[in-house]
Amino acid sequence: MSAIRPNMDQVKELMSAPDTGPVVMLNLLKFKERASDGAGAGSEAYARYGDSVTKMVEQRGGKVLWSGKAEQVLIGDAAQDWDAVALVEYPSRKAFIEMTSTKEYDAAHEHRAAGLERTIVVACSERTRAL
Repeated sequence: MSAIRPNMDQVKELMSAPDTGPVVMLNLLKFKERASDGAGAGSEAYARYGDSVTKMVEQRGGKVLWSGKAEQVLIGDAAQDWDAVALVEYPSRKAFIEMTSTKEYDAAHEHRAAGLERTIVVACSERTRAL
């Protein structure tokens, strides 16, 4: 079973990273067939989380840039398939950390934990120069 929350080293790294502008969180999501809370499919539990958290993101000046179905692994381990991908922009790393540190977020996170089999979340910043 993979982690659904970051470990302390990952949190410390995020908190110590330069915070000079927006951060986009790339979310790769694999849902449980059945939610562990018994309330429907894993994707349904995650949708309840998403509905709550989208409001929290927007209250902090962020937005969901894109979300959709992951259809195939083109490069990489096909056994590590994903069900969905989401790109969520926050005005800063600080805004993300503050949001995920609230009791309101903790309550919503219960649906996330109930619905996700595994996930990867990558903090991304805009490139300032060409590759």
